[in-house]
Amino acid sequence: MAITDKDGNILSTTQVLEKVWIRIKTIHLELVTGLLWWLVGYVPSHSFRRFFYRLAGMKIGKKSTIHMGARVYYPHGIEIGEGSLIGEKATLDGRKQLKNSKGGLKIGNHVDIASEVMLWTSQHDIQSANMATIEEKVEIGDYVFIGPRSIIMPGVKIGQGAVVAGGSVVTKDVAAMQIVAGVPAKIIGERNVKDLHYKLGRPRLFQ
Repeated sequence: MAITDKDGNILSTTQVLEKVWIRIKTIHLELVTGLLWWLVGYVPSHSFRRFFYRLAGMKIGKKSTIHMGARVYYPHGIEIGEGSLIGEKATLDGRKQLKNSKGGLKIGNHVDIASEVMLWTSQHDIQSANMATIEEKVEIGDYVFIGPRSIIMPGVKIGQGAVVAGGSVVTKDVAAMQIVAGVPAKIIGERNVKDLHYKLGRPRLFQ
């Protein structure tokens, strides 16, 4: 009996095995995401969460902290520099599972990411006949500030010292020191300070 995909196309043995492998990886990703979210993300201890995020494959620099309730996808694809703070209920998407994927998430040093910010590296290709998935790397430079409930879309690069106002949806690259806001985000100004060397304050305890 022939095996078909969801569209009714007959699959070869190689295609069947490939789909089985993809399904296994997907289930594994969902399991890890669930465990990190429910069993790790809501424990009110920065040291505890850091330990298990690193154990799961995430690279986290010294004195960087992820506050409670983070939604983490594919921790192996996430790299965070030193002294960066990530607010509660943030979404960190490190997915780079597809063949020839360009996904992954890189956050620099002394980056301030506010509460409920979403950093996405995976999305659907709306021009594709089967809504194929695309994975594109997101890079956040040093000393960037991203305001609460902002959304950073796949493939975006945010340059050093840039500021993203709260509630913005960033669909294009942001140059160093630019200030952007809106949906979609547009340039509204530029930071006057040029010599960035500050360190962020301590993370909130028990959060």
